[in-house]
Amino acid sequence: MNEHSVPGKGNENIQAEQFEPDLVAEPPHPINWNLLTSQDLEEELLELNRWVNWLRTEYGLPAAVIPPVWHRHPELLWELSALHLHWLCAYDANQDGSAPFGWHRDFAEARHRLRDWVTASGTRLDRDRPTRQTVWPGEERTVDIVEQAITDRDADFVQFVLEQVEARRAAEDAFYASIGARTDETPN
Repeated sequence: MNEHSVPGKGNENIQAEQFEPDLVAEPPHPINWNLLTSQDLEEELLELNRWVNWLRTEYGLPAAVIPPVWHRHPELLWELSALHLHWLCAYDANQDGSAPFGWHRDFAEARHRLRDWVTASGTRLDRDRPTRQTVWPGEERTVDIVEQAITDRDADFVQFVLEQVEARRAAEDAFYASIGARTDETPN
């Protein structure tokens, strides 16, 4: 008998992972991407990426609906995040039997919105550019619209996550440093 054997079941081996508890510690909830800590941001991006990869392959979605670098376009990130939350809730074990049907109905509508976002953003299967922003009178253009080839989607995603987490960590550090500076000040 080894560590994967179950007493009373003969020599059948069972993977230990089957007995590990569910790693989801809390019920699904909306994600405000602007308010996540650097650690939560990393975890949520990785989880959403896993789900989006499953979704696009499970449903055979083209790049016109979910392009490879969806993560670089906030409009796609927010839409896919909302769709993911809806899916999690619809397929929760405590949900009623018609919830998956409602998810599929809403998924059909979401695909139309995703196509609109992809068209507006200009991202494609093999190339990407920042989403064009309308410059209002008196504003200056802040982002150059430069198209880039997509040569390794997974490497781009990893780089994106690293950049986002580092930027969020720097903002957190600056915030905490400002609190420390204010508490160190002596009143006049």
